[in-house]
Amino acid sequence: MSALRENALHEKFDLPGTDLARAACQFAEEQEEPYLFNHSVRSYLYGRALGEHRGLRPGADYDDELLFLSCVLHDLGLSAQDRGDQRFEVGGADAAARFLRERDVPEERVEVVWDSIALHTSLGIASRKRPEIALLHLGAGADVAGDGLDLVPADLVTEAEDLLPRLDLITSITDAIVEHAKADPRRAPLGTFPSLLVAEFAPEHARSSWRQVVAAHTASH
Repeated sequence: MSALRENALHEKFDLPGTDLARAACQFAEEQEEPYLFNHSVRSYLYGRALGEHRGLRPGADYDDELLFLSCVLHDLGLSAQDRGDQRFEVGGADAAARFLRERDVPEERVEVVWDSIALHTSLGIASRKRPEIALLHLGAGADVAGDGLDLVPADLVTEAEDLLPRLDLITSITDAIVEHAKADPRRAPLGTFPSLLVAEFAPEHARSSWRQVVAAHTASH
């Protein structure tokens, strides 16, 4: 990220300015396609705004740096550099944890970021966890699916999409998740978000159904 653009984002949106936060932002931009990086930063902006709507204050009710780290690193599992055998949420959590441990971040803080990223697509679970975890889930959901976006100030949405354009986010991220999962069936375990997308957009690559899994297990015993 150019120093000019980085400063513009920090000044416009009052992003966390710690050395670690800036390093994570730069790392994410280097690893990810622009549409994915932009989505990650918007997820933070919308998550923070949705927290404020709920009366949660950064620095008082949650750790703003941890929320930012979780958001800006949450889709590393879809980058070319982190193509392991895990679903993209877990792969991204592992990649974020490596980044933080290499910088001697205390393990209890690493754990919060790991949980936030690994759970960010988990409906009904992430929203009931601590604020840093819940707000990543809410912010990413607002940006991708529009859930709760009407509660985010309209001028913030306009400004965020101006400086961090969407760049055909929905098609691009759907394709990325599906292609990531198609390359290795272990990346789309039955019942996960990636497996649902594969079943819808690439049914020829879909894993066995629950009925088939149970039937196979029963037949072997």
